[in-house]
Amino acid sequence: MPGETQDKEIATKAVVTGLGETTALGGDVTSTWEAMLRGANGIRLLDEEPWANELPPQIGGRVRVEPGPGLEPLQRVRLSRTAQLAVTAAAEAWSDAGLDGAELSPQRTAVVVSSAVADMAALLDGWEALKSRGWNRVPPLTAPLSMGNASAAAVSVLVNARGGAHATVNACSSGTQALAMAVDLIRRGTVDVVVAGGAEAPLHPMILSSFAAMRALSLRVDDPASACRPYDVGRDGMVLGEGAGILVLESERHARDRGARIYAEVAGVGISSDAYHLVQPEPNGTGTAMAIRASLADAGLTPADVTHLNANGVATAAGDTAEARGIREVFGDASQGPAVSANKSMTGHSLGAAGAIESITTVLALHHGMVPPTRNFTRLDQDLSINVVHGRPLKLEGEQVVAVKTSAGFGGHNVALTFRGVPAGRCQPESR
Repeated sequence: MPGETQDKEIATKAVVTGLGETTALGGDVTSTWEAMLRGANGIRLLDEEPWANELPPQIGGRVRVEPGPGLEPLQRVRLSRTAQLAVTAAAEAWSDAGLDGAELSPQRTAVVVSSAVADMAALLDGWEALKSRGWNRVPPLTAPLSMGNASAAAVSVLVNARGGAHATVNACSSGTQALAMAVDLIRRGTVDVVVAGGAEAPLHPMILSSFAAMRALSLRVDDPASACRPYDVGRDGMVLGEGAGILVLESERHARDRGARIYAEVAGVGISSDAYHLVQPEPNGTGTAMAIRASLADAGLTPADVTHLNANGVATAAGDTAEARGIREVFGDASQGPAVSANKSMTGHSLGAAGAIESITTVLALHHGMVPPTRNFTRLDQDLSINVVHGRPLKLEGEQVVAVKTSAGFGGHNVALTFRGVPAGRCQPESR
């Protein structure tokens, strides 16, 4: 029956009903969003760290608000820093979705929260204790704190999710991959609600040193605010940053039945792999192009429907070039393509959390009809030919706007999500 088909489509659509984050720009979604619209800077010297002067990359995006005050005493002891950031963002997203105190089926609620390097600090601290004081002085929670599922497990406890707690590990695309998996769970009818995203705390001397040894980090330590320069002709590398981004996704039927506010629909998912190199992206961006095309096809849309693209934009020479070529392959040159924005210019690269944080920005750009600028952009690399938003926010036109979020990670992992927006004026209940 036609009515039954329509009901099934509504039930299996994945929509965004809650947002939560903590970043180098702000301790929640509102403060981060307002800072992004200003083109603010979250990158600074890490000179308070005892190891700072011993390392070449002395800059990073430390979270603006420490996670401790919002956590219960046991959480401060039993959760790694990465998991603390995840729980902080998840609590905001859960509340924003109107789910505090709601009667939900735990068996129909799931979690997908990812990171790229989990919490290496816990493992390394355990190693130092072993070397200096012996095996029986290694902290007893070293293993669970350092495992890749730690954040997902902590968030599942927070929201009483018993429909599965998952952690995808796909390098810097991990957070975006988490959202892709959440969409799949909802579309298959496995669950009604998924708390999904990513968290990362990579400002540890070992992690910073490993990226520095690859010559992947910016060396503009004399001017941290201008260090991260996606797509700019003068870019010289990425800047690492802490953070967490968590979204609540629901089936559209479940969201409408409880009268939830809907920010946007995750209308399409596209995933590809370069199968090219462990570190370097495929130079022509074919993996990026494949993921974008697959995402648009999944959404039943064409490149002409896309108004905005929130890019990976890591500010490395090879990464930005490959991504821009992939974007251009799908959309054409700058005169034809969507407005491109790169948020890492303000927050730094939070690895597995980056795609989730930037997905929140993408959703809010559609929701408010405004694209934040790319900071530190002065002149486009002549080989790129994409339409980079810079200087000031860009107003989006139209009632039904569509945006694509791209992510890429070491090993050639590519993810593209297509979001269909719901303007703030049509978003119930009260909007941010």
